[in-house]
Amino acid sequence: MAFVKIWIHAVWSTKNRNGILEKGKREKLFAHIRENARAKAIYIDFINGVEDHIHCLLTLNADATMAKTMQLIKGEAAHWANQEQLFRENFIGPMNTMLCRSANRKLKK
Repeated sequence: MAFVKIWIHAVWSTKNRNGILEKGKREKLFAHIRENARAKAIYIDFINGVEDHIHCLLTLNADATMAKTMQLIKGEAAHWANQEQLFRENFIGPMNTMLCRSANRKLKK
């Protein structure tokens, strides 16, 4: 039987691409995103970003859609950051940018 894993490279920006993701606070946000993803059984291999956008490399679970996975990650992170008033402005408005690449690999046992 073949093993297939779908990797997603998601990129999303801050609201209006405002440069509000300050370095120290950005690390706190990334830690929260990783913790939240782990709690929801979503594997994040890599997360990083700069002042106005975030890159996240993750796997898509077999029983999940890309939209639902991104809602669980990006949507919850935006809600949390806004609730905690982590940044001087609201963190994310509507999805501004999302680039997704998937790679299927069949591995032999």
